[in-house]
Amino acid sequence: MAQPKGLSKRKKNRLILIATAGAVLAAAVALTAFALNDEIVFFKTPTDIATEGLEPGVRVRIGGLVKEGTVVRGNDENTFTVTDLDAEIAVVSPVSVTVPALFREGQGVVLEGERNLNGTFVATRILAKHDENYVPVEVAEALKGKGQWKGAADALDTLDEADEY
Repeated sequence: MAQPKGLSKRKKNRLILIATAGAVLAAAVALTAFALNDEIVFFKTPTDIATEGLEPGVRVRIGGLVKEGTVVRGNDENTFTVTDLDAEIAVVSPVSVTVPALFREGQGVVLEGERNLNGTFVATRILAKHDENYVPVEVAEALKGKGQWKGAADALDTLDEADEY
């Protein structure tokens, strides 16, 4: 008996089903990635921004220490400088942005926002930790990598995610 040429109807249907499922899955992944694109926020230190640059309007999180003597609270905005002990970035925060109670000079801080056309970082969210000894994990690791870390030896083991106030 001669075998039929080509694929059987059952195999064709199975291939069509697999191809359709693959196309639907690829479309779902593409739509999810597109939808989350605006929600993805990368972490950078002031040194990263100084060396790599940061285009205006790109949303990022920056972390570092609030530089001593730079906090100025105004009627419309608060200004301060964030440093990682190698580089600094000027920050402005509208008064509508909630400032944590523990926010102060010399304190570790994580800011979310974007750089404006003047090069100033505009913070739309300020994150801090309950413990007054808090330094964000990413900042502590960056400082350790530069040999600048002066925190407790076990501080990294006890740090949790940053909490917003």
